[in-house]
Amino acid sequence: MQLDQATVEQLREWEAELAGQYQTIVAKQLNLDVTRGKPSAEQLSLSDTLDGFLEGNYQTDNGTDTRNYGGIDGIAEAKRLGSDLMGVPASHILVGGNASLTLMYQTVLTAYQFGLTGPESAWKNIDKPKVICPVPGYDRHFTVCEQLGIEMITAPMTATGPDMDAVEALIKADSSIRGMWCVPKYSNPTGVVYSDETVDRIAQLGNIAHADFRVFWDNAYAVHDLNSDAPQLASVFDACAKHGTDNTVIQFASTSKITHAGAGVAFMAASDANLAGIKKFLGAATIGPDKVNQLRHAHFLPNRDVLMSHMQKHAELLQPRFDAVLTALDSAFTGTGLGSWETPQGGYFVSFDTRPGCAKETVRLAAEAGVKLTPAGATFPYGQDPNDCNIRIAPSVPSVDEVVGAMEVFVTCVKLASVRQALSKQ
Repeated sequence: MQLDQATVEQLREWEAELAGQYQTIVAKQLNLDVTRGKPSAEQLSLSDTLDGFLEGNYQTDNGTDTRNYGGIDGIAEAKRLGSDLMGVPASHILVGGNASLTLMYQTVLTAYQFGLTGPESAWKNIDKPKVICPVPGYDRHFTVCEQLGIEMITAPMTATGPDMDAVEALIKADSSIRGMWCVPKYSNPTGVVYSDETVDRIAQLGNIAHADFRVFWDNAYAVHDLNSDAPQLASVFDACAKHGTDNTVIQFASTSKITHAGAGVAFMAASDANLAGIKKFLGAATIGPDKVNQLRHAHFLPNRDVLMSHMQKHAELLQPRFDAVLTALDSAFTGTGLGSWETPQGGYFVSFDTRPGCAKETVRLAAEAGVKLTPAGATFPYGQDPNDCNIRIAPSVPSVDEVVGAMEVFVTCVKLASVRQALSKQ
């Protein structure tokens, strides 16, 4: 199906054929959801032995009773787990509750309202602080900025990470830029892993940006490979040390897609100065995190070998679902010009770009046919995709058969939206 070379008669024939296929699908009254990247029930069950894992022993190695108050930055055993997960020395890690998003929000709030390195460093001291958002990107990052009134400016994603020429140009041209969001491994939603060069250039941003500039490095998929030869992410911690920019990058991760998503452990890795700033905020906001949950996670995942063996079980459940998505896309769209996509080797998403102007219509058609997709535009700040083309597919929760069914609907909707758009231009 080559729309740009088709006659009006061909387009009408294709539209009639696809409309018939679409009505057949609608009649099935499907109810499928591929909107959010949550672990499936099968994945969650891999960690059910967490329940009762401590067998009544709530003491840490140094004698701390985890049932009590205190320990605002987490217990040593959990910091060791964070070190295994993030590849950062345990001395630079703070451990929180179940959600890294909470730590990210608290860190951005601290930077904006109070300053990470004192009141004079607070972003609110300038008229319009701005944050760079590589796009397409993660909608929850955008929500944090939008709620705090921080202006978002975009930089395009490439196959190697953010377009660093564009990022560096933005920073050099505007001293009010105070931050940047990054999902460096299996980026949400494109699945891209940042190249070594990109990581190194991000580490150097502190040498050209304002002193209060921070990169929020959301490494949510640090160990979420689908296969053993998946690409590895260079250490931004080491790169910052090399370039003398230790304060520039603040890293985040969690066990939320490793154990129980609703009862995980979140981690933050940062310089001593940044840790001091966030601990000052936390000292006013909380008496301490759930140390019991931290301890049971530390015992459940006692070293990196156990962690990676556990993640292999996740991969075995996720791989067939990703295969179902990618097989459908390859079969339907390779060589047609109707869409483009990455082939991720890990993470939780497949990002698909329709022809410009077709994403919203594709999502609408799919919804009417019983398949819920992430709203078109959600992967851009303020929900505004200027080309109306990006759609995020999240195949983790449905069964493999349900993913196959959802993709049948998706393919039909993309084709129908594309043909109707082409007809409207005749």
